[in-house]
Amino acid sequence: MAYTTTVKLDGDTKTYTLSPTVKKYTLMDLGFVKGRSGAFSFERSLDPTSPYQAAFKLKMTVNADLTGFKMTTVTGNGVQRANIFKNDAHPEAVEQLRYILANFIERDILTTD
Repeated sequence: MAYTTTVKLDGDTKTYTLSPTVKKYTLMDLGFVKGRSGAFSFERSLDPTSPYQAAFKLKMTVNADLTGFKMTTVTGNGVQRANIFKNDAHPEAVEQLRYILANFIERDILTTD
């Protein structure tokens, strides 16, 4: 998956765009980890009751020059992509995802249409 400026999660109705005013220190404040390549990665459980035994996770990576990003929801082991919006089967995971993404929007990491 290549870095893009706009991402739409599987099954979601919203499109998210990387903010042109994103700052490295803001990413670090919100729990992103800088890797060897300089990219910033974020991985968080979408299970509000237990952060350890997650059914789903949000994974997001912002490239080193802050011009593109990748974002997806995956299964608990982090290997397969997952559609948490399918059939309204996981309302708690959707609510947790919306909370995390709203925080990213508030802190000028992402914008939405």
